[in-house]
Amino acid sequence: MPAGGIGPLRFSRPPASASRPSADLAGRAVAIAPNVPAVFDATLAPHHKAIGRWVAARETVAQRYTRADARRHIEQVFEAAVAEILGTFTLADMRVVALIGDKDLPPALAIVCDTIGQIDLGWIEKSNVLSDTLFGPVAPVGWRAAAYQTIGGTLGAVMPVFGYDELVEELSAYYWEGSTDDEGARAFLIECGHGDDDIAEMVLPSQVAAKRPDWMTAKAAPQKHMPRHLRAALKRVRDAHAALKAPGPAGIAWQYDRDLALEYLPDAENWSTLPPVTLVPSDIFARELDDVGRFGMEQGFDDIAGLFSLSDPDAVDAWLASLTIGAELLLATQDLINLDPTVKS
Repeated sequence: MPAGGIGPLRFSRPPASASRPSADLAGRAVAIAPNVPAVFDATLAPHHKAIGRWVAARETVAQRYTRADARRHIEQVFEAAVAEILGTFTLADMRVVALIGDKDLPPALAIVCDTIGQIDLGWIEKSNVLSDTLFGPVAPVGWRAAAYQTIGGTLGAVMPVFGYDELVEELSAYYWEGSTDDEGARAFLIECGHGDDDIAEMVLPSQVAAKRPDWMTAKAAPQKHMPRHLRAALKRVRDAHAALKAPGPAGIAWQYDRDLALEYLPDAENWSTLPPVTLVPSDIFARELDDVGRFGMEQGFDDIAGLFSLSDPDAVDAWLASLTIGAELLLATQDLINLDPTVKS
């Protein structure tokens, strides 16, 4: 399913119809109406019914559909609305999956990220070592640090992504039993029976930290020392993030509770808790990323960006509005990455 689609719908066996057996004959036409007749309800899964009420409210001409056509129509109308929103950016492949729920759970809408690996940070991670003649001028490290810190502090609101601190946390559990300094790491390795010669060949926290490029560690440049178009791009990202985090329903599409996800998707318990996307440069930290990501590659990453229970079908419009706000943050981030701050605007 391409990005922006409703995704593969998860079906369960529909409940038996409360109407006469003749009402269940294939090809019988049913109307999509705001009150959704009982005979229509009985043949649709819960997510179709919930989204169908939203579709019905948008219909301007009364039509009648066979049950199969009704399902397709509901999916197509909703899929088109989602695709129009998620089609505004290419930073990551995102899609929406409608989850059925059951008698104890209402249907739900999940935003899933299909991208795996590092987000290409463009000019931000361009090396100072590369010559201007081959790759163009390199922006000052303070500008790159400001952009990296801005993205690192905002992108997680709309994408399952991890940065350097999360990498170190995973490494500490993987290598050093939770230690994040050399002393603690050495103590653990010695306890495991390793001698000095062995430890000399092993990775320690300080060695990982030393691999960070300057734009990951430098102080962000003051705004007054940046060109106007870079300041505007940074502000757009921050404003989009603030809009998503505003009180009220602005962020409902992008909220994620893993415990709730496990109720809908019990198999997710076997997934890695690591997100599938990182801001850590893979060319520098290839070994570390491979080590922490191995389980996710084998069992699946926690790739859900948002999960919303459709207990109220009238909330679909609010959910779509929230989806739009999050898409603006993704688009603003993409435009910041694609910016060339060394070119005068």
